[in-house]
Amino acid sequence: MKRRKVRVARWAAFGLLVAALSVVAAGCGGGDEGGGASTAIEGLGTTLEEIQANAREEGAVNIVVWPGYPQLVDEFTEATGCTVSTKEGTTSDDMISFLQTGSYDGVSASGNASIRLMTTGEVAPIDTDLVSNFADIIEGIKNQEYNSVDGQAYGVPHGRGPNLLMYRTDEVTPAPTSWSVVWDNPNAYKGKLSIYDDSIFIADAAVYLKATQPDLGITDPYELDEAQFTAAVDLLKQLNPNVGEYWVDYAKQIQSYANKDSVAGTTWPIQGVLLKGDKQPVELIKPSEGTTGWSDTWMIYSKAANPNCMYLWMNHMASPEAQAAVAEGFGEAPVNLKACDLTKNANHCTEYHADDEAWWEDVYYWTTPTADCGDDRGEACKTQEDWEAAWTEIRG
Repeated sequence: MKRRKVRVARWAAFGLLVAALSVVAAGCGGGDEGGGASTAIEGLGTTLEEIQANAREEGAVNIVVWPGYPQLVDEFTEATGCTVSTKEGTTSDDMISFLQTGSYDGVSASGNASIRLMTTGEVAPIDTDLVSNFADIIEGIKNQEYNSVDGQAYGVPHGRGPNLLMYRTDEVTPAPTSWSVVWDNPNAYKGKLSIYDDSIFIADAAVYLKATQPDLGITDPYELDEAQFTAAVDLLKQLNPNVGEYWVDYAKQIQSYANKDSVAGTTWPIQGVLLKGDKQPVELIKPSEGTTGWSDTWMIYSKAANPNCMYLWMNHMASPEAQAAVAEGFGEAPVNLKACDLTKNANHCTEYHADDEAWWEDVYYWTTPTADCGDDRGEACKTQEDWEAAWTEIRG
């Protein structure tokens, strides 16, 4: 998918200023994707050997995670001496607010959190020379606007996945191929539609409008001017009376599908993995219009109390073993393709399109809406604050 060149430049100007203020110069390493930059945090070793030794002294790492991640925690602790404590967040706003407490060393952030964290200086740039598994991450995921600033890495990419349409095959017929089952005929399943409860879902409405109302001129579902934004909000207001469940807790959505309280809606792949494992009649598809999705990044808090353990954790989660466990357990595509040889399902990477970049062209990764439209419209687009205010109005 396209990168927003103008927006990236603006993030770069601010992000580099923040970086200069929020980190301590290290002068270590010499790589071209983060190595050699001023990336050290107070107490962080300047070599891998120092990091490993310091981590033994720290003995702990506290992280904010998305629910459902298998993490191979025991293996990590045995190898590093760092015990792991986790705090689960169910929205990107959670990820930000938890990290801001100062109680955590790092976070797994999607694009609609990572950009905000980079611009405020709450996460630090990293030295990729000190993260040995970074070299094995696929190139198409590195140096993106949601995990870097002006070529400087701000974390270790973790995995990617789409927000899919899930439906019960015994309740929804014929089998849908389009999001129209949600947007165009919601009365057919009134009270049984399941929708993600976050302002970022406005982008899902925009994806549908992009395909079905081309006169609106939507090119990017996160870069919406007044007319485009109004159309998306209006579509969501029309949908609202037919929604039976706004979910953030994936376990509750699983239960609602198992009980037939929900029969169609947007979901993460993990819900489908677990429901199918329970022999529930559900299917998941990427509809013909495309969809939103996520590309997550492990990021280190700029004032981390345990920076050495956090560096080792980022490297651990980029390892083939951890990538394989998360990819299968959470239902996503690994970004270290060496994981593909370790998955229990030998076809996992094929089924999740891990190395099929064409499949991802119409998956619009979560990002942070800003006034900058990224084109000749200039500063005409709606911001994160506008999206949050509109979502409150939509939900009532």
